Amino acid sequence: MCTSLTYKDANSNWFLARTMDFGFELGGRPVVIPRQHHFTSDATTTGFDTRYGFVGAGRNLNGYILVDGVNEKGVGAAALYFTESVYAAQPQNGATNLASHEVLNWILGNVASIADLKEKFANVNILAVPNSLLKIVVPLHWIVADSTGASVVIEQQATGVKITDNPVGVMTNSPDFDWHLKNLNNYVQLNPGLHSDKPYGEFTANSFGAGTGALGLPGDYTSVSRFIRTAFTRQYTEVAANTGAAINTLSHILNNVEIPRGVKIQADGDFDYTQYRGYMSLAEPTFYMQPYADQTITQVKLTEKLLNSAAPVEFPLQTQQQFHEVN
Repeated sequence: MCTSLTYKDANSNWFLARTMDFGFELGGRPVVIPRQHHFTSDATTTGFDTRYGFVGAGRNLNGYILVDGVNEKGVGAAALYFTESVYAAQPQNGATNLASHEVLNWILGNVASIADLKEKFANVNILAVPNSLLKIVVPLHWIVADSTGASVVIEQQATGVKITDNPVGVMTNSPDFDWHLKNLNNYVQLNPGLHSDKPYGEFTANSFGAGTGALGLPGDYTSVSRFIRTAFTRQYTEVAANTGAAINTLSHILNNVEIPRGVKIQADGDFDYTQYRGYMSLAEPTFYMQPYADQTITQVKLTEKLLNSAAPVEFPLQTQQQFHEVN
């Protein structure tokens, strides 16, 4: 399960960030997909073509599958697990037929803005086709944002595809996005200040000081609680002065929902944990990846050379010595 959010710095530059929380080891790394790339597809024999170059976290599985990233037009997107997804059983003539795990590649490769997405996605048909790595039809929904700060959530259920404007700038997992927005109404009392003293009969209850305004903020790892916690911290965290400060700020916001290994056990005994955090600068555009095992952030900026390369380019994750022995 995962958490995502949009963020604006003091220069009005926008970012999209996410945690990748999963039990199965995905093994992704930063990769640049160049312009005019052809993808093979699990949904059709013809595959699909892309126009724009993009960078994100992915893996080569007889063709690259990405789960988040940003393209040269400043459109960022992330795929998150969504168990309520319902996909089509058959291809549609004249439509762009995609497996769920291919949707993000198509978005980043063909969409120049949120307005462009809303127009083009009307011709997309998402099929119930298994993923070659997980061997299942991967239930996903998507958060997409552009460099203007516009953001939407894409979900497909039994009633069809729904593209919803995202006014809160946060997305997690099930229930559906509209449910999460309604649930925010249960937390209108949250604030970053102090609660005032309250009389109870002849007794006055005194608050314990700073932080009491956040009493009731849920602290567990469910998608419902992570949504509320992220919406709160996104709303009140100090605005970062520049890109470097924004990436640092986003890492602190996502620290609030990062899942350490072993604390979230599934029914089969496996456990989810935050395999990495991804940060997408939509203005530059640049992708940053911060893995669980080493908190060093790897940065990959889209350049003309990379965008015009003959084939996708992978980048190793940077590492550094975290601890130094003191004699």
